[in-house]
Amino acid sequence: MSITTHRLGLFIDGLSLYTTAKALGFDIDYRRLLMEFQRRGVVTRAYYYTVIIEDQEYVSIRPLIDWLDYNGYTAVTKVAKEFTDLNGRRKPRANMDVELAVHAMELADQIDEMILVSGNASFRRLVEAMQRRGVRVHVVSTIATQPPMIADELRRQADLFTDLNNLRSAVARGQPD
Repeated sequence: MSITTHRLGLFIDGLSLYTTAKALGFDIDYRRLLMEFQRRGVVTRAYYYTVIIEDQEYVSIRPLIDWLDYNGYTAVTKVAKEFTDLNGRRKPRANMDVELAVHAMELADQIDEMILVSGNASFRRLVEAMQRRGVRVHVVSTIATQPPMIADELRRQADLFTDLNNLRSAVARGQPD
């Protein structure tokens, strides 16, 4: 299959990518990240999943979400619900795992390869399901931190694993093009 016909779906767990890049000591340039995968095939969809904390006057992630929406990504957000823990502290709770999994399964017949940017162990079953549908799954996270940011079972299930640290020169903000 030629690169011009190789169809990719990019699924980014925003919190996982942010914490992984921070642990590795750099910031992601999302334009360069998308370009990196566009060099590998036709990116049919690029999703970015993140949670927004409700009742904040200014949401610091809003400029990024707006930029992503205008620059080749589909930003998928969810407002976090607040709960009180056993110590009486208010904490936000939400995750985007189901949304990501549903979008991936809906797109399975339209892509040859799924790029999953996450280290979350709960995605192992999604990876397995996508593979059963004939989709090759490429997971991006890191084992370069202590502890590793990727669950071992997710890394083993993937068809291909790329350490984000190895992509640093291609996707870090402030790098020359």
